Amino acid sequence: MDLTKIPIEAQPVYDLLRSLDITFREYRHPPVHTVEEANEYWGDLVGIHCKNLFLRNRRGRQHYLVVMESSKDLNVKKLNEIMGERMSFASPERLMKWLKLRPGSVSPFGLINDVGKHVHVIIDDSVMEADMVNFHPNVNTITLGIGQADFRKFLGHLGHKVTMHNFE
Repeated sequence: MDLTKIPIEAQPVYDLLRSLDITFREYRHPPVHTVEEANEYWGDLVGIHCKNLFLRNRRGRQHYLVVMESSKDLNVKKLNEIMGERMSFASPERLMKWLKLRPGSVSPFGLINDVGKHVHVIIDDSVMEADMVNFHPNVNTITLGIGQADFRKFLGHLGHKVTMHNFE
């Protein structure tokens, strides 16, 4: 693997971050598909480690990206109560349709592929309180760390509907 080359899936993320003047730290690692696998390589990462879940409502008409601290477990029943509808995990096909991502690469950076702003973003309060957040840039062999102000700038630029909740 050429560590100097940016994978084609990640290039749009790098380009957008640079165009927004967002500074980031890059961490290269072998492919990881779960938080448990990533824990092995997160030793040097500064900031909060995040997990990102792609969900859909019962009828499959609305999709959600849930962003939360990696050490937390999602209480889907509580989330259903908060959102006022029954949600479940979306299929890999839906993930590809809406965010153009494969399982293991899900992150807020995938929102750049949702030009119609279909996906609603739900972020745990602890992520929005962290000084630095870490996400895959649409490929699971790299993790990018960005500061909180820059994360907010990124989300604001995209213009997706974002809600924040405390999942505890």
